[in-house]
Amino acid sequence: MRRDPVDDATLALLLEVAGTPKPGNVDRHRDLADLRFEAFLGGAVGAREGLELAADGGTGADGEAGADEAATVGRAFERGVEGMAARAGTNTQFGCLLLLVPLVRATVAGGGTDGDLTPAAVDRVARGTTVDDAIAFYRAFEHVDVAVADPPADAADLDVRRGGDAAPALRERDATLRDVMALSADPPESDGVPDRNAREWVEGFPRTFRAAEWIRSDEGPLTDRAARAFLGLLAAEPDTLIAANRGPETAREASERAAALLGGADPASDALAGVEGAEIDADAVHVADLDAAEELAVEFVDEGINPGTTADLTCAALYVALRRGAEVAP
Repeated sequence: MRRDPVDDATLALLLEVAGTPKPGNVDRHRDLADLRFEAFLGGAVGAREGLELAADGGTGADGEAGADEAATVGRAFERGVEGMAARAGTNTQFGCLLLLVPLVRATVAGGGTDGDLTPAAVDRVARGTTVDDAIAFYRAFEHVDVAVADPPADAADLDVRRGGDAAPALRERDATLRDVMALSADPPESDGVPDRNAREWVEGFPRTFRAAEWIRSDEGPLTDRAARAFLGLLAAEPDTLIAANRGPETAREASERAAALLGGADPASDALAGVEGAEIDADAVHVADLDAAEELAVEFVDEGINPGTTADLTCAALYVALRRGAEVAP
């Protein structure tokens, strides 16, 4: 049976938050002081209209192209964030939607089949974005509070915290949404941690597709597979949100602690020591120690360490895995 991409994207949002343990993040076994599991369920439901817009491609009910078709990705993202915030009452899945919207768009643009969802297809969607997409992306920041780093000194007029007020600067620079992502893809200082979500946009979603294969080739409940993939992603590269909130050194230490829970290799090796860009073997992810991860989850919450960007990537990977045949049924 050919499945609806919007259904798979919604399911990915639900599976991501249901996966446990994901140290430092909300999951079905733990809330944070200011964020509850149920808020993520509401956010997933509220975001659906935006995901549907991404799938529709700016066409109306009669199939005719709408006036804003050229800004489909940006408008879909803003609509998803607006709906998420309205239903959840807070920011639950902003980063997840930033990755899911182009993935859904690429799925539908390619015909909706598993084989059409490729890094090249998503890259075409990113490269096809417009200035109007960028403006809609900026407007999304008016709906929720998002932790972001300061922009480069030569791009202060493009600070996303300006929301829609940045539209004149975006038009003057002729900056597309991918251009904006490219500005965020590199850290502001030499020892900083890059914005992983922005790098997905400019690099063709390599982390997403790699983790999707970890999930697809794993065994057991999808929520357990998601938890193991989360650990693999965190072990491979420091988390952007941790770096923004606690500094790059804490982010790198968190990756090392996650790496210690993976198996099948020497924990001192680059691939299991939180070395940025290290390749993590699927076998090491598949035998990750989830019991030990429960202990790490308690430690991370107590220490205020929140790998939110890693959760975004896990959600995107779940979507790709679902499109490639992963099932919730045994």
